[in-house]
Amino acid sequence: MVSEQKNPARILAIAGSDSGGGAGIQADIKTITALGGYALTALTALTAQNTQGVQAILPVSPEFLRTQIRCVLDDLGADAIKTGMLGGAAEIQCVSEEIVRYRQIIPGLPVVVDPVMVAKGGASLLAEEALSCLKTQLFPQATVLTPNLPEAEKLTGMSLLSVEDMRQAARVLREMSGAAVLVKGGHLSGDMLVDVLLDEDGFTEFSDTRITTRHTHGTGCTLASALATGLAQKLPLRRAVENVRLYVRQAILTAPGFGAGAGPLWHAHAWYKIV
Repeated sequence: MVSEQKNPARILAIAGSDSGGGAGIQADIKTITALGGYALTALTALTAQNTQGVQAILPVSPEFLRTQIRCVLDDLGADAIKTGMLGGAAEIQCVSEEIVRYRQIIPGLPVVVDPVMVAKGGASLLAEEALSCLKTQLFPQATVLTPNLPEAEKLTGMSLLSVEDMRQAARVLREMSGAAVLVKGGHLSGDMLVDVLLDEDGFTEFSDTRITTRHTHGTGCTLASALATGLAQKLPLRRAVENVRLYVRQAILTAPGFGAGAGPLWHAHAWYKIV
């Protein structure tokens, strides 16, 4: 699943920490490493959480977040950036400004924005007043947005009950951001799971049979960081999405079964190189 290259692609993951290891920066590091990339990190918050939910959140100051991003990019550099949990408007503004700053050096830098708003257990991970800042400041910096259905509903104000609804939401989000949009359909009912991608070439639908399991904690973080890795490795977007979906599916199928709630994936399963 990783392209041939002498040096590993560098991916900066900007996200919160998950003490349970299933989502957030821990999932990002595991995913990027498993797919042959080099993971760099900037923490937005510490969380105390497990498979049953988030117990507490300790935000990182915007000033320290900026320092993390700058010291990493100014020394090691990055071939792609992935954002996850950001917290509030000040953090979003900081991340947006630093992306703009680094793109003066690397103009075509891919940026995958996973608009994390609510944890799987229901805890809010984005301040309500930060939603407008997310749309106006960070979305225009995105190469790809990867919302799940609840996030897409919150962002568009639409009720998404079908694949056609997902297509319409993708149109709205693309008009809002200028980015490609991957709307993830895992929250729809039915035996088939459909994800909808809208990019400059139009719509592509990806579908597969649904896996019946409670062990899906961190799927969104995993998909977004895997996609950032694929783009950093110079894969075309649609090919990257195809491969990422296969990687996430296998990570669900091989989940270790830990915890009493929504358990983590197994990120270290065997992966393969693109033919």
